[in-house]
Amino acid sequence: MFRLACELVRNGRVGKLKQVDVVLPAGRCEGPFESSSPPPGLNWDMWQGPTPYLDYVKERTHLTFRYWWDYSGGTMTDWGAHHNDIALWGLGLERSGPVAVKGKPLVKMIPGGFTAASLYDVQYTYANGVVHHCRSTDANAWHGGVVDPDGEQHGVKFLGTDGWIWVTRGAIDASDPEMLVEPLPSDAKRLVVSEHHMANFFASTVSREQPICNAEIGHLSASVCHLGVIAIRLGRELKFDLVSEKFVDDAPADQWLSREMRKPWSFESV
Repeated sequence: MFRLACELVRNGRVGKLKQVDVVLPAGRCEGPFESSSPPPGLNWDMWQGPTPYLDYVKERTHLTFRYWWDYSGGTMTDWGAHHNDIALWGLGLERSGPVAVKGKPLVKMIPGGFTAASLYDVQYTYANGVVHHCRSTDANAWHGGVVDPDGEQHGVKFLGTDGWIWVTRGAIDASDPEMLVEPLPSDAKRLVVSEHHMANFFASTVSREQPICNAEIGHLSASVCHLGVIAIRLGRELKFDLVSEKFVDDAPADQWLSREMRKPWSFESV
């Protein structure tokens, strides 16, 4: 369904593409959490790797590690790596990226609790003028660790001059249902067909051919999410140079492109 949506959009089914709306699940705003002794069998020092050493907190490990800035970027880098990747694919910019980004957190996190913004709003702009709006679901999506069953569904919506196409895992919709079933012309741009992305990767290790999503595309998809996190944390607009992969005349923002590693970790060691 993602491939279908992107193929239709890239062939002008929605007219001239103007905007892409990406909605991601909200993160978790919980805490404060208590420290304790690490469980037997867990090398807590090694688990933290190059990040700052802190006392063991159960909520910093396993599934919930993604809600701490020390280790992840919240749902912006978790789910964002999936849906923002599709936005780039539909735009035909999977080997490129945005030239500007601005963002902000929409909630104040609880001291001593998860640090990655659970609610946020980010806007990317591309050289072709298309705006890519990425935001978390509504504020009621997470409340005390309970998912609101009435919260809006996450996904990707392509909006053009002739209508829109929306897609998520297991569902696709359009402003006019005929958009989804009317055959494309014989000279249409076609995307590579794969019914299972993990199988496609495994097959590439045997054939030695590049998978549909190669390392460069994976890097750029992740980069979009990291740019979003930096914009959220700085709370202002940033200009980005796609060639140098640095911010434009913005040394304070460039400092966020990497971070100091805790000894004995170093860039050489990894």
